Amino acid sequence: MTTSDPRPLVGEPLALDLLNTRWIHEGEEHDLLDSVNGLRTWLASSALAGRFTADGATLVRTRAARDALAAVMDRPGDAAATARADAVLEHGRIRAALTLGGPAERTEFADPSWGPGWTAVRDYLELLRTAPDRIRACAHTSCVLRFFDTSRNGTRRWCSMAVCGNRAKASRHYARTRED
Repeated sequence: MTTSDPRPLVGEPLALDLLNTRWIHEGEEHDLLDSVNGLRTWLASSALAGRFTADGATLVRTRAARDALAAVMDRPGDAAATARADAVLEHGRIRAALTLGGPAERTEFADPSWGPGWTAVRDYLELLRTAPDRIRACAHTSCVLRFFDTSRNGTRRWCSMAVCGNRAKASRHYARTRED
């Protein structure tokens, strides 16, 4: 049984969606991947449930991939962080194939429990290839969420204008009224 996804931000590209399985709500840290059921919820919400199994081994490896992604995004260019992401990528590969419908690619894993994490790290490579400047962290100091900026002019600052953007505006307003 899959429970509804409790995260405040869903639907981001897979790499960022995996990172967003950790969030802060009212000063309290939450982690969707604290159980196999949480992994099941994430797999379902990210359309991976049909491809991968939610079990203990997959949970451990998906958390390892999430930690590697966090490290490489927090410290771009850091050799140790890059090595962690590469270590996850070593657990899978893409095989070119010719099908009746034309050229295709298939992912292969020696150990399928690496599948969700590998797929997320692979997605990060695609984001880096296509629009690295659109990968953002929310500008609110107490938010840990990440998003892919799809705004026309590329100036989005908040994971959600309704939550973090509104908090920032309210804080600025409160500061101005205190000065008066």
